Amino acid sequence: MARHAIITGGAGFIGSHLLDKLLDEGEWQVTVIDNFHPFYPRAIKEANIRQHRRNPAFTLIEGDILDDRTLETAFGRAVGGDTTVIHLAALAGVRPSIADPVAYHKVNVKGTLKLLEKARAHGVAHFVLASSSSVYGENPRVPWKESLPDLYPISPYAATKLAAEQFTRVYARLHGLNTTVLRFFTVYGPRQRPDLAIHSFFRKISEGTPIQQFGDGGTRRDYTFVDDIISGVRGAMDRTMAHEVGQGAFDVFNLGNSATVALRELIAAIEKEVGRKAIIQVRPEQPGDVPQTFANVEKARDRFDYVPSTDIADGLGHFHRWYAEMENARRSVPNA
Repeated sequence: MARHAIITGGAGFIGSHLLDKLLDEGEWQVTVIDNFHPFYPRAIKEANIRQHRRNPAFTLIEGDILDDRTLETAFGRAVGGDTTVIHLAALAGVRPSIADPVAYHKVNVKGTLKLLEKARAHGVAHFVLASSSSVYGENPRVPWKESLPDLYPISPYAATKLAAEQFTRVYARLHGLNTTVLRFFTVYGPRQRPDLAIHSFFRKISEGTPIQQFGDGGTRRDYTFVDDIISGVRGAMDRTMAHEVGQGAFDVFNLGNSATVALRELIAAIEKEVGRKAIIQVRPEQPGDVPQTFANVEKARDRFDYVPSTDIADGLGHFHRWYAEMENARRSVPNA
């Protein structure tokens, strides 16, 4: 019997790559829940999953994780101990969360709680939560280990991710649900959302329009290529569970590249890749943005052989080739 995966946000950037991986393995029935939120054009998500539309192992449920009927439809296909939930759906972004914290709480916290309830009720084998490096806040003790005791988020987005982690921990302890939290570090690559920095920088530098640099360019990020993230997610999905009496397994893992790149260095690397200088508009640093992110990934390496292998230059090259293909395809369509 095929294993069953429920991927929330499965038509999005990371989710569609995971969908590709599971269907390519040929051992999974995959149910995707996605609400095609108008945060960016629907056509992008449609393109992400187009190749799987006729695959009998793929089911798309268009709906919201806050909607009970949507969840019951998805979990009604669950085969208890053969089902893994990978919860990727969320309202993303630090700056928008400052403008609308209530919406972020509703989707990222209440939505996670509703999924945990369904997972408990249907006896799923494993619940995997996508969290964020933002939960570490401004902690200066880098590279960050999962065992750091003091987590002080500095944005509503980060706070919702930490709250979702805590509910996941509670469900493992109270209800015996096997759970894993994965803290993603600045994921990039083909299909990245058009509003995110790398995608936006490629587009604007290619077009000769200005890019915005917040601060002096010294902020540092642990940019992680999407293929490495998917490798980590798959390892975490199959990791060996260590149970204690009366409770499910729970653990937290960083998935990063374990190398940091300054913003000014990123811009220079994209300039080199595109073959054109950026027009830079310097803006003040933004509230909620942390000065650096830096993952210690030893725990994931030890537990499920997570070894990120894509450096920033190679990753930007992969992204550029995808971006060029998408732009060529767009230009070939009249009135696109």
